[in-house]
Amino acid sequence: MGEEKEQRAAVPTTATAASVQPITRWTALLFAAACGLAVANVYYAQPLLDSLAAQFGISHSSVGVVITVTQICYAIGLILLVPLGDLLNRRRLIPGMMLISVAALVVVGTAANRGILLGGMAVVGLLAVVTQVLVAYAATLAAPESRGRVVGVVTSGVVIGILLARTFAGLLTDAAGWRSVYLASAGLMLIVACILLKVLPGKDPEKTSLKYPQLLRSVLGLFVQERILRVRAMLALLIFMAFSILWTSLVLPLSSPPLSLSHSAIGAFGLAGAAGAVAAARAGRLADRGMGQRTTGVALALLLVSWLPIRYTEHSLLSLILGILLLDMAVQAVHVTNQSMILSVRPEARSRLTAAYMTFYSIGSATGSIASTSIYARFGWDGVCMLGAGVSAFALLFWAWTRRSGEKEG
Repeated sequence: MGEEKEQRAAVPTTATAASVQPITRWTALLFAAACGLAVANVYYAQPLLDSLAAQFGISHSSVGVVITVTQICYAIGLILLVPLGDLLNRRRLIPGMMLISVAALVVVGTAANRGILLGGMAVVGLLAVVTQVLVAYAATLAAPESRGRVVGVVTSGVVIGILLARTFAGLLTDAAGWRSVYLASAGLMLIVACILLKVLPGKDPEKTSLKYPQLLRSVLGLFVQERILRVRAMLALLIFMAFSILWTSLVLPLSSPPLSLSHSAIGAFGLAGAAGAVAAARAGRLADRGMGQRTTGVALALLLVSWLPIRYTEHSLLSLILGILLLDMAVQAVHVTNQSMILSVRPEARSRLTAAYMTFYSIGSATGSIASTSIYARFGWDGVCMLGAGVSAFALLFWAWTRRSGEKEG
């Protein structure tokens, strides 16, 4: 009953994936690679702030504006650009967004002053939302019985891109300077955009007849109409708040005594997170079998448990690695399940559903980042872990309550 009953009751009103060639595993992996490359562009600057401050004469207290501009424009892109996937031909839209992103990356990599740098970063952030257009399109191309599996594969690329961006940026900066990070990304994005232009089907499923202003207004309407979207968006806010609480503040205890790790060593912990994210891709298969609710409950319980080993970071790096594996596996499992369930509801509005859902993801990430650094300054690593565990516990309680109330409604 509950959300899964709502899924089964949903009746498509437009052309579905049956009207186009089903997505192959190779194409799903290509989508995942494209997603990872695109979203990584938003996170490359985090380990490069010192280099950017020195290059452009920006004070250390102000250089954070580079990340702020990128994140704000990413949020704007979620609202203004992602819904276009329901309106325009995605074979043109997706490569087009990526090619503009390539140009913006070149601008950043060759920027002569801070104004050009910030302008380029703004466009990079805005166009990075092509990841969400790709996720929604992958769900459209997938056969209904394998939609969760395909969404799991593609979204794993997003999480891996976020986690490995810092490692990639650190290694390239050490080898060839910070500009090489953005120029290398531009080259990779160009290659993938050209491949997608050849691979994406020429025929796109039927599009909405709404005008662009109506399209944007309809995103709000989806929140009113679809309970599953409201519930799963709130879960996204909470799990990515927990995710951001860890990853934003983790550098602080690792770089401080007694650990005093190098930036390269700190970045390597992203590999553990990526392994956890890959392990959770199977959650999509479970959602395909109607086990989305059970998967969500187990994953949220693991998310809560993960803070126990993370708590001992300052005493044991092995404990931290275990905690990272559990946390990232749990977050990705819930994220994949969320999207699999949401994208099965309204086939004609998948891009708008994704835009609405990911807006809550962004709110959770931003809130977690701000809260974690503030808590660390006052209460140290124990305070950060208590905050993360509190958010995780609330997510588990919220899921249990909405599941029970959904069953009553059913």
